[in-house]
Amino acid sequence: MGKVFRTMVLFLLLFMTATFAHASGVYEEGDQGPEIAAIQARLRELGYRLEVDGDFGQATKSAVIAFQKDRGLEADGVVGAQTYRALMGRDMPVSRDSSAARRVIQTAMRYIGVPYVFGGTTPDGFDCSGFTRFVYARAGVYLPRTADAQFEVGQPVSYSRLQPGDMVFFSTYAPGPSHSGIYLGDGNFISATSSRGVVIDRMDSSYWGPRYVGARRVL
Repeated sequence: MGKVFRTMVLFLLLFMTATFAHASGVYEEGDQGPEIAAIQARLRELGYRLEVDGDFGQATKSAVIAFQKDRGLEADGVVGAQTYRALMGRDMPVSRDSSAARRVIQTAMRYIGVPYVFGGTTPDGFDCSGFTRFVYARAGVYLPRTADAQFEVGQPVSYSRLQPGDMVFFSTYAPGPSHSGIYLGDGNFISATSSRGVVIDRMDSSYWGPRYVGARRVL
């Protein structure tokens, strides 16, 4: 499955389900959403054969069972807390039932591919803070115009406690918070970049990781 197609699938899953964490406390066959895609991606990294499509089908269940057998876990094909921790290296996320956060992410994902325009504040073209300001306004949150001013809004959030819908900030062309984005979960964020327009990036990438300066919760 191509990278572009995977991105489209994840967009549709986010738009239709906006699943931040599974209410039942486990991930199992029939579940869908970005967290399922993250589980699939990790399984694939470890050498298990399956597609990363965000759909917990039979192939994903088989890969989970194989992983559980390899790790000496109960091989039931269900990703509970123990399997999740062994696979992902962290505790299963706590559910955050926030319609505002879902709306922010749904809105942001619609504009993937919109070009960067310095000073841009509309879907014809965004700069980073114009993008975040536009997106959060659709959820009823009105932000200042610039990234450094946006950094003064809301409550500080530590990196380890980031949740989908939080604002994340980076130091790029100027010292301090000069680039703003929106955290999507699982170490990913979306922002309007000067070179690629609106895209999804990894928080811990070689470019963004060293430039991270903090986060704010405005929802």
